[in-house]
Amino acid sequence: MSPLPPAASGTETLLIVENEAAIRNLLQMALRKNGYTVLTAESGREALDLLEKHTGPIHLLITDVMMPDIDGPELVRRLSATRPDIQTLFMSGYMDDALGEQGVLPATVNFIQKPFSPRAIAQKVREILDGTSS
Repeated sequence: MSPLPPAASGTETLLIVENEAAIRNLLQMALRKNGYTVLTAESGREALDLLEKHTGPIHLLITDVMMPDIDGPELVRRLSATRPDIQTLFMSGYMDDALGEQGVLPATVNFIQKPFSPRAIAQKVREILDGTSS
């Protein structure tokens, strides 16, 4: 496996929706370090409330696939009516539950497997925002 190229920094606004505080905080620190403005929510409901109040753009939603109240795919469905331009990065520690024939996500979505390094998430975010994610 080849090493990851350095993660490019950015100025975009990101929304992280993750119910586990440790992961949410790690993401927030790593992405702020790379220049992004980072908003956080610990649940799908909190994210919807935040988006209702936030008038500025949000360029990328980073959400866990499985959450207790509103799961990631449902959150994206709800957001698409009012903010269709937000790109999405799904994350999960359960690859089998997230992707594939029985999964809740199509195999073509932006996805990162937990656990990941701060560098790997920064690189994935940059790829999505630059339109180079595969």
